[in-house]
Amino acid sequence: MRVKIHREGTHILILFMAALLLINIPLWMFLRDIVWIPLIISLASAVFYLLVVNFYRSPRRQFEGNQENAVVASADGKVVALEEVYEPEYLKCRCIQLSVFMSPTNVHANWFPVNGEVVYAKHHPGRFMAAYLPKSSTENERSTVVIRTPQGQMVLMRQVAGAMARRIVTYAEPGDEASIEDHMGFIKLGSRVDLYLPLSTDIYVSIGEPTVGGITQVGLLHPEAEPADKQD
Repeated sequence: MRVKIHREGTHILILFMAALLLINIPLWMFLRDIVWIPLIISLASAVFYLLVVNFYRSPRRQFEGNQENAVVASADGKVVALEEVYEPEYLKCRCIQLSVFMSPTNVHANWFPVNGEVVYAKHHPGRFMAAYLPKSSTENERSTVVIRTPQGQMVLMRQVAGAMARRIVTYAEPGDEASIEDHMGFIKLGSRVDLYLPLSTDIYVSIGEPTVGGITQVGLLHPEAEPADKQD
């Protein structure tokens, strides 16, 4: 089966392959009498390279459910936070925070969680604590994107860097159309994605549950239950 590589990984994989060849070719040339040494290093190199390829995979996905008012997982990973919190940056109201932690073995492409229009996008510098810690949502390097659904509700999505993640890529800009079938961005190495949803949202997942970005429906919005925009 053909593996599609995300555009964020193309150059890195080429450079990584070149570096591994520079290490392995001389070993096979000069250690012919001790074959087990280059053999072990070559096998380790192959395994490591396949892990990096897995990290930069860009699988084709299509949500098969009813898209109207659906909230879909933005990332592959595991639900690590699900609680009522106050969101101070843009929404300025109490919301349901739903956070998914991505390990280095997960696909790290991020999908839009809802259909609608991007109304806000901002990058924040910060620390690089472990992404599964609660404080990482407000203290780590992060990027915030807010989407207004066709029914007028606001959904905030936050990409959060982790202890290993040193680069957050956000494609979304104000005025862009958001679709749950499109990539919103990419985070390199371990990290997390937070969703801030209206309190009336029905939640379909629980702590510890795995999610598949662009596929797993994590909630259902109820536009008639709350005002469209609660920003101060």
